[in-house]
Amino acid sequence: MSKRSDGSQPRTIIDKVWDAHVVRAETPDAPAILYVDLHLVHEVTSPQAFTVLRERGLKLRRPERTLATMDHSIPTLPRGADGKWPFVDAQAAAQVSQMERNCAEFGVELHGLGDEAQGVVHVFGPEMGATQPGMTVVCGDSHTATHGAFGALAFGIGTSEVGHVLASQCLLQRRPRTLAVRVDGQLGPGLSAKDLILAIIARLGVGGGTGHVIEYLGPAVRALSMEGRMTLCNMSIEAGARAGLVAPDDTTFQWLAGRPRAPKGAAWDEAVARWRALPSDEGAAYDRELRLDASALEPMITFGTNPGQGIAVTGLVPDPAAERDASARTTLEAALRYMGLVPGKPIAGQKVDVVFIGSCTNGRIEDMREAARVLKGRKVRTRTLVVPGSHRVKKDAEAEGIDRIVREAGAEWREPGCSMCIAMNGDDIRAGQYCVSTSNRNFEGRQGPGGRTLLASPLTAAAAAVTGAVADPRRVLEGR
Repeated sequence: MSKRSDGSQPRTIIDKVWDAHVVRAETPDAPAILYVDLHLVHEVTSPQAFTVLRERGLKLRRPERTLATMDHSIPTLPRGADGKWPFVDAQAAAQVSQMERNCAEFGVELHGLGDEAQGVVHVFGPEMGATQPGMTVVCGDSHTATHGAFGALAFGIGTSEVGHVLASQCLLQRRPRTLAVRVDGQLGPGLSAKDLILAIIARLGVGGGTGHVIEYLGPAVRALSMEGRMTLCNMSIEAGARAGLVAPDDTTFQWLAGRPRAPKGAAWDEAVARWRALPSDEGAAYDRELRLDASALEPMITFGTNPGQGIAVTGLVPDPAAERDASARTTLEAALRYMGLVPGKPIAGQKVDVVFIGSCTNGRIEDMREAARVLKGRKVRTRTLVVPGSHRVKKDAEAEGIDRIVREAGAEWREPGCSMCIAMNGDDIRAGQYCVSTSNRNFEGRQGPGGRTLLASPLTAAAAAVTGAVADPRRVLEGR
């Protein structure tokens, strides 16, 4: 590794953000203490943490750096005629009311049900301008890596760690290894960031990123919108990585400018100047590297029970007999048995019962627009839920007439929430049903006991909705 002109060693953006937040350095016996710039909380993983604070007589260390919303348990159906929300059960209602009490008691800014800023936590945070380059961000949710799209180091944490951050504004972490994923070329028509990340995870496997933070690099990544970059980083955890990020650039700054929590005036100019120094230095070394050509990719879809089991929509269901490794063969056999798929058969044409378009992976305005491209002038042949990721997304989509396109196609236009991604709120599928979903996990029972999930992009999901089967969105858009 060559030194820079000032004599220092070149560093990756991961190193720069980490080094700027170390309160106490890591030792062989103890993790580093890392300062947290932004803590996002929601109604499912925070109640126990607030209870611990209450029992120990503790206050929030930095309440102004904590931001709350509701998303997991909330209904995506509107209020009833009586003004009440149609919660799926008493537990969901209790989680929401407890969140309201906790935030009021501890002085946390909450954007709850009925608030025009409310949304899925990883859609809501960036929309507020709360997520900014160079930050450390945490949330009690696996897909916190979404915020890495802004050049932030963002970790999902457990409930006990939520309590630690509320009380101390710090987190115990071991320094991660670094993994560069370089994507050359450009994505072709009918492809998106979702196809790219599914292809990356198929290459890496669900454990390929374990212990690493991924930096996504290359012209195909730079060409993505901020919505696309958020989709890309969102699923880093599905490759086993601790986080994933993209270095900030003008695309980042233009997206952030003017948002409620973004710096203003001279402070904005100073922030941008600081952010421009974040990208990895020339010659910076990574622990590992992976290279892909985006131009060679086709629309992707999963066929199994983990996000690494993905193929092109034009591909064949893999045959376990072709697996040389006995463990991999057993895993594949179990997945196909659960999914009810036949080895060697084309995945295209597989009957679909339900389509879900939404989630923190693909619930943004760009995703709504892509789905509408396919739905416009067509009728769905499956039950189809389209769930905006936030009230802002919903409002913007309705201003563009997307809600009318969705309804005229025969699909359901819902209120914002996590919805069928995790099926905690009553939005679920029945045993044996196949669902093409724009969410991030296809584990057994993820969308309902016995349900079978196939992960895909909004375009591919919408193509499945209008054909009633897995389909190549390029052919649907071409009218073939």
